[in-house]
Formats: sequence, structure tokens, C-alpha cells
Amino acid sequence: MKILALETATEACSVALWIDGDVRERFEVAPRRHTELVLPWTETLLADAGIGRTQLDAIACGRGPGAFTGVRLAVALTQGLALALDRPVLAISTLAALALDADAEHGEHVLAAIDARMGEIYLAGYVRDGDAGVREVLAERLVDPAAVTCAEFERCVGVGTGFAAGHGILAVTLAGQLQRCDASALPHAAAVARLAAAAYERGDAIAPDALEPAYLRNKVALTLAEQGKA
Repeated sequence: MKILALETATEACSVALWIDGDVRERFEVAPRRHTELVLPWTETLLADAGIGRTQLDAIACGRGPGAFTGVRLAVALTQGLALALDRPVLAISTLAALALDADAEHGEHVLAAIDARMGEIYLAGYVRDGDAGVREVLAERLVDPAAVTCAEFERCVGVGTGFAAGHGILAVTLAGQLQRCDASALPHAAAVARLAAAAYERGDAIAPDALEPAYLRNKVALTLAEQGKA
């Protein structure tokens, strides 16, 4: 199985190639440079692996939530590549990819959070499910970090920039439940690829035109009045 995976929903940009269980990745924290990096990295990974685009079985992407332009870029490129190659696509939650890379063991709860700016965070909860990946137990949402309550998580591992947002208010709010926390973690395409491979084997691939981004927020900027209040 050969899957190309893209992840551009945050300030981090990454591309990964899954080849029968082996994962190769290019990753860089590169704000505003995603567009210039993704396709060249894709060609480099394919060339280094000695395979052509036509040998890919599917294209996967982190479909958000995250930055509007970054999510849109990954979805558009994935659709374009898949349509050109007549291949299916795999839509992977960026928060799930983040949770997969968390320092957590089988059965542990993971709370993944991404800074959504404007005083809010993108949040979802998962349970680590061995080598298979993660299982969602708290649906993706856009929330005020100061208002988060996770009574269903007696103990959990925190991961993602949402834990650093607003001077770390989420980490303070959940201090009694957090076993450990990595507030600097960013999602990787390698994690997207691993989740995509499992999804492909389950038969979860979809047609390119069925791929939809997860924005969670319709509003992408504060008004001048709101900025003044902030």
C-alpha cells in the first residue's frame, strides 16, 4: 500500500509517504510558506522512494480543524492530485493526528487542542487504541479554553498548542486531570499517513469530490471593535 499524506492546517507544513508500513516525511515549521513547499516536497519524497505518482493507491490529508487557508490548501491539493490520478482520498482529523503522536499508552485518554486564535481553541478527546491509532471520545469543537470541562476524563494527556493559548489557561483549568502535557506539539503528515493507512484497510476511502474541510468556525477574523475589546 502506498499513500501520500499532506498536513498544512497549522504553522507546520509536512508531507509524508506511507509505503507498506514504512513512513518518510518532510516537516518544517514554516508559516506562510506551505504553498511553495508542499508540491516540491511531494516530488522529492516520491523520487527518493523510487516510485511515481501513478503507483500511489490513495491521497490523504489532514482536513482540519486549523487555519482556514492551511486547511483549504491541503484539501484542494489532495483533491487535485486524486482527480488527476483517479485515486480515492482519505480525510483525517488534524486533531486525531496530533493525538496519535502524543506521549500516551494504550487505553490512555488524550486531549488534543490547537490554538484557534481569537481567544478560542479547537479541541477533541481520544483514547489511544494500541497500534491501531486513536478512537474519538470527545467530538471536535471550537471552545473558549477557560470554559472547558472534561468530567469524562478523570486523567488525561494533553497535546497541542491549544494548551499554550491564552497564557496556558487550558492547562491551568485541567491541572488536576493532566498527567503530562506537550503544549508545543504540532501535527505531522506522518501521523496522518498512519491513520490513513488504517482507514484505507477499513474501506474508508472516499471519492475526491466528497472530501470536505473541517473549519468549525465560519468567522476567520475579529472586527475592529472586537479587537479593541480584546
